Amino acid sequence: MTGKNAERQFEYKLVIVTRQDLKLSPGKLAVQVAHAAVSCAISAKRKEPDWFESWYSEGQKKVVVKAPALQDLFVLKQTAERAGLSVALIQDAGMTEIPPGTITCLGIGPGPANVVDKITGHLKLV
Repeated sequence: MTGKNAERQFEYKLVIVTRQDLKLSPGKLAVQVAHAAVSCAISAKRKEPDWFESWYSEGQKKVVVKAPALQDLFVLKQTAERAGLSVALIQDAGMTEIPPGTITCLGIGPGPANVVDKITGHLKLV
């Protein structure tokens, strides 16, 4: 990236953690990630309106990462909740690729990037 956007620093972010053990099609994965992003944004707007407004006004940074398995999502969720972040654990309706109720991803934030990074910074990008 070049120009002023290359130097842009986001102070707030929303991270979506996907399950690496589920072999979802790209389209299915995109929909699950979208569910998590929307759910987290709505939750944060109610729970932490200042964080939401800051995140929204600076461009709504979203990052998608992967965790090895379901248990990792539960640990991350608990850690994020303890940090005061909004979370959304997404369960699929089971109409296409996977059984009903399968947990597909976890949304964390939006919140201060330094807080979110302490929880998700070790995870690899999708």
